[in-house]
Amino acid sequence: MVGPSMTEEDRRLASRRLKGGFVLLVGASAALVSLQADASLVQTAVAVVVALVVGVALLWFVLRLLRELQPPERRPPPR
Repeated sequence: MVGPSMTEEDRRLASRRLKGGFVLLVGASAALVSLQADASLVQTAVAVVVALVVGVALLWFVLRLLRELQPPERRPPPR
């Protein structure tokens, strides 16, 4: 049998990068939308900050939902 190709540390790093990329994608999307609407620089900055907060909340919600859908033996302990 073949073991896992990634170590646990590599898996944690990849997960952290994916989560960060998801939040940054939400923030960048808000920036592009606000620039498309001819917003000022301050309005664009506020939109990005609010979108980053929304991105973190959305990530928390999705991860919680996915954790509940996993079989009990594969669930990580709650933090």
